[in-house]
Amino acid sequence: MTGGRLSLRARLLAITVGLLVVGLVVISSVVVRQLETQLLARLDAQLAPMGTALSAVPPDLVTRLQARTDRAPLGAGQLDLVTKGYAAYLAADGTVLRAFGDPGGPGLPRFDPAASGKPFTVEGADGTEWRAVVLPAKATSRAIGHSRVVAAVSLEGLHSTVNRLGLACLVAGSVLLAVLALAGGVAIRAGLAPLRRVEETAAAIADGDLTRRVPQPAPPGTEVGRLALSLNKMLAQIEQGVAAKVESEARMRTFVADVSHELRTPLFGIKGFSELYRMGGTDAASALARIESESGRLAKLVDDLLLMTGLDEADGPGLELTPMDLRTLAADARHDVTALDPSRPIALTGPSGGPAATAPVLGDEARLRQVVSNLVGNAITHTPPGTPVRIGVGTDGTDAVLVIEDEGPGLGAEETERVFDRFYRADASRARATGGAGLGLAIVRSIVAAHGGRVELRSSPGEGAAFQIRLPAIAPDRPA
Repeated sequence: MTGGRLSLRARLLAITVGLLVVGLVVISSVVVRQLETQLLARLDAQLAPMGTALSAVPPDLVTRLQARTDRAPLGAGQLDLVTKGYAAYLAADGTVLRAFGDPGGPGLPRFDPAASGKPFTVEGADGTEWRAVVLPAKATSRAIGHSRVVAAVSLEGLHSTVNRLGLACLVAGSVLLAVLALAGGVAIRAGLAPLRRVEETAAAIADGDLTRRVPQPAPPGTEVGRLALSLNKMLAQIEQGVAAKVESEARMRTFVADVSHELRTPLFGIKGFSELYRMGGTDAASALARIESESGRLAKLVDDLLLMTGLDEADGPGLELTPMDLRTLAADARHDVTALDPSRPIALTGPSGGPAATAPVLGDEARLRQVVSNLVGNAITHTPPGTPVRIGVGTDGTDAVLVIEDEGPGLGAEETERVFDRFYRADASRARATGGAGLGLAIVRSIVAAHGGRVELRSSPGEGAAFQIRLPAIAPDRPA
C-alpha cells in the first residue's frame, strides 16, 4: 500500500516505528561493538604475559608442570573468557617442536610464525577463531633448540558473551519497540483527535450548518490551537458572507417588487387617462394635464433610481467637489420654508442653539442642495401647517453640521430606525418619509455618505424630529 493511501495516523506511526528501529539498531550495534573491543583488549592483556612466560621456560619444564596438574597450562578456567588454550615451541624454520593444548582442542591453528609480538586473530583447523601471539624465545630457551614461542586462546568465550549480549539487545529492543509502538499509536490517536473534530465540523458545515465552530482543543499558542482559531475566523467570515448574500438577495427582491409597484402606478395613470380620452370620457386638456403629471412623476422616479444606483456603485458618477459653506444652504432653506408655508415660525441658529456659524466643507453644491431640499420638503409635507421649524448650522469639533428640526408629531422607534430605507413609508398619521416613492431620505443618506459624512435622526412620538447632517469640515481659506 502506498503512502498516499495510508491514513495520516498510519503514516505517523510507521515513521515513528521506523525511527525507533533505526535508533535501536544503531545503539545496539555500538554497544555490542564496544563490548567486543573491550573484551578483546582484556583478553590481549592476559595473553601477552602468558606468551612472555612461555618464551622463557624450556619445553621440558612445561611438560613436567602439565604432568603434575590435571589440565593444560592454558586450559579452561585458568584465564578469564578463555575456554581453550594452546602453546607451541617453533624451530627457526617454523617447524613445531612441541605443542601443548586443551585435550579437546580443535587442532593446531593456522598462523604466521613470522608474525610480530602483537596479538592477532587466526582461524583454527575446525574454523574457530583464535587469538594468538608469537614471541622470540629467551637466550636460555634458544639454546635448547627452539627460537619462537606461540601462545593462543580460543575466542569462543568472547564470541559467546558478545552473542548473548546481542540476543539480549534484540529481545529487549523488540519488547521495547512493541511497547513504544503501542504507546505511540495511542499518543498519535490522542494528538490527532482535534483534527477529527475539525473534520466533523467541516462535514457539518458542508451539510448546511454554518453555525458550527471548531472546539478549542489546545492553547492558542500551539499549532492545533492556531489552526482552530484560523478555521473559526474563516467560518465566521463565510457565515457572514452567506448571511449578507441572503440578505442582499432578499433586499433585491423587495427592491424589484417596490420598483415595479412604483413604476406601475404612474404608468397605469397614463394608460387610464389615455383610454378615458379615447372613449370620450374627458376632454383633451384634462387628459393631457393628468398624463403630463403622471409622466413627470414617472420621470422623477426614474431619475431618483438612477441617482441611487450611481451613488451605490464605487465607479458611479463622481461628485464635483468644491469648497463651500453650509451656511449658504441653511439661509436658502430658510427662504424655501417661508415660501412654502409663510405661517410657519422659522429660526436660523447654530447646531445646538445660539447664533448660526460658518460651516466650510468640500462638497458638490448641487447634490447637497438636493439633500436640503428633500429635508425641507419632508418637514413641510408631514407636519401640520404653522408648525415651527429650526435650521441650525455651524461646526462641532471636526464636523460641519446642518440641522433641520421641526415640532411635528415625530416618529416611533421602529420608524426612526427604518426611515432611511428605500421605498419605506411611515404610518400615514405620523408620516415622516418623503412621500411619493419613498426614496427621498434614502437619497439623502446616500449623497451624504458619498461626501464622507453621515445623517442622523433624533425623534420620538409627539416631540418632533431633528435631521442632522454631519460632513468633514475644512479650513475656511482652503483653495478650490
